[in-house]
Amino acid sequence: MARNILILGASYGSLLATKLLMAGHNVTLVCRRKTADLINNEGTEVRIKLRDEPDHRAIFSRDLPGKLDATTPQDVDVSRYDLVGLAMQEPQYANHTIRVLMIKIAEAKLPCLSIMNMPPLPYLKRIPALAGMDLEEAFTNAQVWERFEPGLMSLCSPDPQAFRPPEEGANVLHVGLPTNFKAATFEDEAHNALLRELEADIDAVTLDGKDVPVKLKVFDSLFVPLAKWSMLLTGNYRCVTPEGAPQSIREAVHGDIDVSRSIYEHVDAVARRLGADAQDQVPFEKYAKAAESLLKPSSAARAVASGAPFIERVDLLVKLVSHQLGMPNAAIDETVRTVDGRLNESIV
Repeated sequence: MARNILILGASYGSLLATKLLMAGHNVTLVCRRKTADLINNEGTEVRIKLRDEPDHRAIFSRDLPGKLDATTPQDVDVSRYDLVGLAMQEPQYANHTIRVLMIKIAEAKLPCLSIMNMPPLPYLKRIPALAGMDLEEAFTNAQVWERFEPGLMSLCSPDPQAFRPPEEGANVLHVGLPTNFKAATFEDEAHNALLRELEADIDAVTLDGKDVPVKLKVFDSLFVPLAKWSMLLTGNYRCVTPEGAPQSIREAVHGDIDVSRSIYEHVDAVARRLGADAQDQVPFEKYAKAAESLLKPSSAARAVASGAPFIERVDLLVKLVSHQLGMPNAAIDETVRTVDGRLNESIV
């Protein structure tokens, strides 16, 4: 049965959308009017490399069995959808029209699957050790999340690395690292059945008889998506430099591999203190190997370099958690100071 999925964010969101469309489901992307018109006229193009193929394949939404459309936040009819994907950067949810849509989604009690790096506050409240912590400071506007029931919010680790080529249109996405989306379950088994249905449908998709990477994998543990924290603190946020020009993720990780390992293992230890199991986590060696191919600065670092006043602050979130657990880390604190300093420059 074709499901109707609403995804907020047409850039990174188009990757999950393409996988759903290939599986025969219908997707609406929420974005700006100009981008929506472009997508409605031309569709989307996602470039992805299949295993053992030297070049990327271009996958066009217009050729897929599912139906794609795009719309602006104010034109969304939430009653049409079975599931909502949250694929915008966390600061974007503070926009007025997005906040109004989020209120409608919360009131409709739709299950929401976040594929942000920044875990939504309702999801964090599902973890007992975090439920009573003061974490609002890490969010651009924590009030955005007040109406959402924690059990209706899940988190999907955005492990696949993708970007919009700057010379291309806003409907094109290039996948650099085609790893899997790792989703935690909801509280309601009916919503989990939907997740596992989507997981199976995506897994069955082939292209010219070949398997297509970037799967949706569903896990019972709430901590599997938090494995991304170690990667973000070791690589992504350390792409931000005090001098100004951002460095690549590879440079951030491999510039001093011993420091990188210590940060990674410390964040892993924080997650285990919260309740994670070692099997929920990704070994440092595996991440370091993947980082060798990440030759661009992270999206957070690029945003800081371009003068953005706000970015997703997983670095600050992890600092707040670690301090409240009595597990501060000097390298993480230094990263937060560096990012704070660069963002303050933008505000001035």
